[in-house]
Amino acid sequence: MKRLAGKSALVTGSARGIGRAFAEAYVAEGATVAIADIDLERATSTAEDLGANAYAVALDVTDQASIDAAVAAVRKRAGGIDILVNNAAIFDLSPFVDISRESYARVFQINVEGTLFMMQAVARSMIARGKGGRIINMASQAGRRGEPLVAVYCASKAAVISLTQSAGLDLIRHGINVNAIAPGVVDGEHWDGVDALFARHENRPLGEKKRLVGEAVPFGRMGTAADLTGMAIFLAGPESEYVVAQTYNVDGGNWMS
Repeated sequence: MKRLAGKSALVTGSARGIGRAFAEAYVAEGATVAIADIDLERATSTAEDLGANAYAVALDVTDQASIDAAVAAVRKRAGGIDILVNNAAIFDLSPFVDISRESYARVFQINVEGTLFMMQAVARSMIARGKGGRIINMASQAGRRGEPLVAVYCASKAAVISLTQSAGLDLIRHGINVNAIAPGVVDGEHWDGVDALFARHENRPLGEKKRLVGEAVPFGRMGTAADLTGMAIFLAGPESEYVVAQTYNVDGGNWMS
């Protein structure tokens, strides 16, 4: 039997990248998945690619009305939400003395506030339904320590780890398990943008930072979205029932905790 048969999942920022990989894995394990993304056109295309058990939902995690509407749409379509993956996030970097209030506000609005208020809205729905559920937040190895050029992003992901702990300890009494995944460096469209930012700020040719960080991973290469799906399935499924408020490193050995 498929591990997530009959379950309803909502994955934020899942029109592409890691979120799409999670959605695809959940569909393969029998779940019905809401592809929730600010880019509704791309979300619709992704849902069509994944088949009848995936559907698109418009979602802007910085807008409470949009969050509430997305939760209501999933409840109407699937009867409720069993699994939430908070994947929507953005990245920025700059020297510490050049951090702008605008960059800080935007990163925290999406990465921290978005995660918090998505958890809150879905937890309320899960509590009202009375069947418990699973919430999986996307942290990062960047949330484990600071970096010279990435202060705001690192702080935002440290906040996600802390929110996971607090929410996990509070919500388990309702049968809602809250945990997180902390990826390392994951190749793909996102890291192409990260590489370009490092190239500008460190005066490097395009691709060099990506090559260097990949070589530095103990496993010997950068991760891929597919490397993370096993943990995403585990945390969404019955085997993780006794796992509460934890953040799991899936990073090829970059960080040990």
